Amino acid sequence: MDEFLDFLQWPAMAVSLYAAYLIGSQRAGRRVFGFWMFILSNLLWIVWGVHDEAWALIALQVALMAMNIRGIWKNDAHESTPSAEAGVDDAPTAGAGRRSAGGR
Repeated sequence: MDEFLDFLQWPAMAVSLYAAYLIGSQRAGRRVFGFWMFILSNLLWIVWGVHDEAWALIALQVALMAMNIRGIWKNDAHESTPSAEAGVDDAPTAGAGRRSAGGR
């Protein structure tokens, strides 16, 4: 059992990398799946941390899990807004933030 728990850090790392890739997506569904993958990696790291008595790592993973839950909630809330249903992205447009020539 110790060998399995020692090995667990590698799948935890792989899932973390995959999750980071997914949350970079512009599609909310992929981002939400990425946050779920991060939660899976948080759980894997917690199991490994308990086995290795890495208490700071466990505390970090619990805090990161809370942020991942927030990410799921924020993306689900974004999907339910009328602009998201219409396909409007909340990213700024090319001219956003620039002053017009007459506004100086």
